[in-house]
Amino acid sequence: MPHSVWSLVGVWLAATAVAQPPAEGRIRGITISTHGNGDDWARDGIVAALGDVQRLGGNWVAIHPYARIRDDGRVDAWQGERNTEPIARPIREAHALGLKIMVVPHLAHWGSRFRWRGEIEFADGDARVRFFADYTRWLAAVAEIAAHADAIVVGSELDRTVDCEAQWRGVIAAVRAQTKAPLTYGANWTDYARVPFWDALDAIGIQAYFPLVERLDPPPTRAELDAAWVARMAELRAFSLRLDRHIVFTELGYNRAHAAAATPWAYRVDGDDALPLQARCLAAALQAIEAEPRVVGCFLWKWFPPPRRNGRDFALATPSAQAAIAEVWPASPGGKTGG
Repeated sequence: MPHSVWSLVGVWLAATAVAQPPAEGRIRGITISTHGNGDDWARDGIVAALGDVQRLGGNWVAIHPYARIRDDGRVDAWQGERNTEPIARPIREAHALGLKIMVVPHLAHWGSRFRWRGEIEFADGDARVRFFADYTRWLAAVAEIAAHADAIVVGSELDRTVDCEAQWRGVIAAVRAQTKAPLTYGANWTDYARVPFWDALDAIGIQAYFPLVERLDPPPTRAELDAAWVARMAELRAFSLRLDRHIVFTELGYNRAHAAAATPWAYRVDGDDALPLQARCLAAALQAIEAEPRVVGCFLWKWFPPPRRNGRDFALATPSAQAAIAEVWPASPGGKTGG
C-alpha cells in the first residue's frame, strides 16, 4: 500500500473514494535551482527564493542536490555526508515559512560520456555494481540529512537503468530506512510505463515534458494546447488507476522558445517574441493539472536564488511567466515578486 504519510499531508493520496484532492492538498511546487554547484542553497538567498515561491502561490518547493557520475560508475557526492547544509537549510527555512519541500537528488553528468541522465547505463557488470553501490550509499546519506523533508525522489531520469529492478528496490529500501518521507521516482515522460517498481513507491513521478503539438508555425492556440492536455490526461488517468497510485509531475517547464510546445525539453532560448508561447504553455499545463484528480500537482522548472538571470533557460522570473502562473494558482499574501 502507499505510504500512510501521504494521507496525513493530504497529497499524493492513497487509493480512496475521494474523487479529487482538496484544494489545500494540491501540490503547487517550484524547483529552486542553483547558479553553480548548489552551495547557494545554504546561503541567505534561499530565504528570498522561498518567499518568491510563496508569493507566486506555491505551497511546495524542491531542491536537487548533486553527485557527479563517472564513466566507470563511480558516484562522487557534492552534497551529502560532509556537505550537509545545502540540503538541511532549505528544509528548515521552507518549514519555517509553512512550505513543504521535496528533495530530488540529481546526477551531474557534465564532463562524463553521458549527454544527459537519460543516457546513464553500464554494459560492464562491474561498473553497474559499482554504480548501484555508490548511488545507494549516496541516496541513504541524502535521506538521512533530509529525513524531515516532505518527499524524496529516489532517482531522476535514470530510465536506462530501471530494468535493474532488484537494485532499485534496494535503493528504495535504503532510503526508507532513513526517513518516513513519501517517496517517488522521476521517470522521463517517454518511459514512465516501463518502471517496474512503482508498487514500492508512494506515487508515480513523471518529468512531464510531453510534446503538445508537432508544428512550430503558426504557434499553437490555447485551445489546441488544452485539447492536447485532455488527451494526455486521459492516458495518465488510466495508468494511475491501473497501478493504484496518484501521479505527481516531478518536473514541468517550458522554455522561452518557439519550439516550447513541440519540444519542451529543449534548452534553446529564443527572443522575447517567444514569451507569449511560453506563458500560454505554462497556463494550459497548470490548468490541466488542477482539473485532473489523478495528477495531484507539479514542480515547475525552475527558479533561482538571487541574483536571477532571466536569460537562462527555463527562467520563470519574468512578468509573463509569473502572470501565467497567477492565472491558475491562488494568489498568496504579499503581492507579486519582482522580475
